[in-house]
Amino acid sequence: MQFERLKIPDVVLMTPKVFGDERGFFIETFRQSEFEEHCGAFTFVQDNHSKSRQGILRGLHYQLNQPQGKLVRVTRGEVFDVAVDMRQNSPSFGKWVGAFLSEVNKQMLWVPPGFAHGFYVTSEDAEFQYKCTDYYAPGDEVSVLWNDPDLKIDWPLLKGGCPNLSKKDAEGEYFKGAPYFD
Repeated sequence: MQFERLKIPDVVLMTPKVFGDERGFFIETFRQSEFEEHCGAFTFVQDNHSKSRQGILRGLHYQLNQPQGKLVRVTRGEVFDVAVDMRQNSPSFGKWVGAFLSEVNKQMLWVPPGFAHGFYVTSEDAEFQYKCTDYYAPGDEVSVLWNDPDLKIDWPLLKGGCPNLSKKDAEGEYFKGAPYFD
């Protein structure tokens, strides 16, 4: 597994070694000892799997009192995945990083606790899987607007159109008014 720290060094892009031939492939998607060496000593307590159609944007979400670290990957299709630093004492506070994750590149992204997270589906559909370091707590979730003018996230919107959003995400908070981590 290769581990690449992105412009926000706490966010890590992971590229597994793929062993394949005409019969198919094998990849190791997680090894605790290597993960701890490159990303930190975190324990995962929940795995999630979602499917979304092209043009759907989910996020930007985080939990304030029960912050979740997420190890995300795409097993079908492609998404543009984004992490926004919500830690007000961080040198990268209010900055974002993004990466294309797909079934082809098989890359994974480590989004640590203290970050808002979201993704936009660029393929016809996508299956998105992720491990979480804390349990989902719906009453603790915050949604920041995907198109917040201060964040200036460069989403690769298809045909320059508007993404398909849930009501919660369409009514998200502006970054300046959102609660932050210390």
